[in-house]
Amino acid sequence: MRCVSWLLLGTCLLVLGPALQGVLSQCPSLCHCHGDLQHVICDSVGLKKIPRVSEATRLLNLQRNNLSSIPTGAFSESKGLISLHMQHCQLKEIGSQAFKGLKKLIYLYLSNNDITTIRPGAFEDLTELTYLYLDGNKIGDLAKGIFSPMINLFILQLNDNKLRELRAGTFAGAKDLRWLHVSRNELSALQPGSLDDVENLAILHLDGNKISTYPSAAMSKLRVVEELTLGRNPMRSIPDNAFQSFGRYMEKLHLDNMGLEKFSDGAFAGVSAIKSLHLDSNKLKSLPRSLDYSTITNLTLSNNPWSCVCQLAPLRKWMDSTRSRPDAVCASPASQRGKQVRDSAAFSSCRVKSRRAKKGARH
Repeated sequence: MRCVSWLLLGTCLLVLGPALQGVLSQCPSLCHCHGDLQHVICDSVGLKKIPRVSEATRLLNLQRNNLSSIPTGAFSESKGLISLHMQHCQLKEIGSQAFKGLKKLIYLYLSNNDITTIRPGAFEDLTELTYLYLDGNKIGDLAKGIFSPMINLFILQLNDNKLRELRAGTFAGAKDLRWLHVSRNELSALQPGSLDDVENLAILHLDGNKISTYPSAAMSKLRVVEELTLGRNPMRSIPDNAFQSFGRYMEKLHLDNMGLEKFSDGAFAGVSAIKSLHLDSNKLKSLPRSLDYSTITNLTLSNNPWSCVCQLAPLRKWMDSTRSRPDAVCASPASQRGKQVRDSAAFSSCRVKSRRAKKGARH
C-alpha cells in the first residue's frame, strides 16, 4: 500500500499499524509462550535466525539452535527483555551492537558456543546487565574496555576459554564486579594493572591456567577477596606479602596441584581470617612462620613430602587441637618416613611460640 498524500498518511498507519503489531503479538513459530508472551521458549526447535518478540517479553530462551551469529538490531523490538538464553547456539562471533536496545537486560547466557571474537561495542546498551556467562567458548583475547558499558556487572563467567593474558583496562568500567571466574584458560600472565578496575572482587578463580609466577603486581589493588583459587598452575613458590592487600578478608584459598615447592616466610603476612586452605598434591616440605592456624577449620595436605622437624611443629600443634584429621605423611627424616604427621613423635621436644591475637583481626 502506498500513501500519496499527507492527508492519507494517518489512514495508512492505522491500517498497517495493527498488522505490524500482530506479528509481535503472536508466539513465534515453533516456540511456545507463557504469561501473555512474557516467557518465550524456543529451546531445541531448529531455529536458524533469531525470532522477533514483543516488548512485553521478559525471558527469551533460544538454547540449542543453530544461530551462528547475532545480527545488528536482532533485539531492537525486544526492549523489555530481562533474561536472554543463547547457550549451545553455535555462535562464532559477537558483533558490534549485537544487543543494542536491551537496556533492561539483567541476565545474559552465552555459554558453550564457538565464540572466538567479541567486537568492540558488542555490549553497548547493557547498562543493567548483572550476570554474564561466556564460559565454554574459544575466546582468545578481550579488547580494552569491552565490558565498560556494564556498570552493574556482578558475576562474569569466562571459564573454559582460550584467554592467554589479562591486560590493563580489560575490565574498565565494571567497577562493581564481585565474582570473576577465569578457570581453565591459557593464561600465562596477569599484566600489572589488569585487575585495578575491579578492586572490589570477592571471588577470583584462576585455577587450571599456565601462570608460573605469582602475579603480585596485578593483585596488589584487590582489597576484599574472600575466595582465591590458583590450583593447577605451574607455580613453584609464593612470595612474601602475596595476599596482604586482602588478607583480613580471605577465607578460602586453593593452592593444590601446582608443583609448589615453598612459601617465603612472609607469604601469609596479613592473612587473619582464613578458614579453608588447600595445599594437597604439591612438593611442600614445610610451612612458613607467617601462617596463622587459629582460624583454619579445613586444611588439605596430602601428597606432599613433609619434613617432620620442628619447623612443622605449629602444624602438629594445630592438629592436636582440632577434630580435623588431615592426611599428611612424613617423608623425612628417615626415622619418621611414612608416619602421619599427627602420629609422629618427632615434635615432642619442639617449642612452639603462642601467637598473640592481632588487633583488628576479623572474626
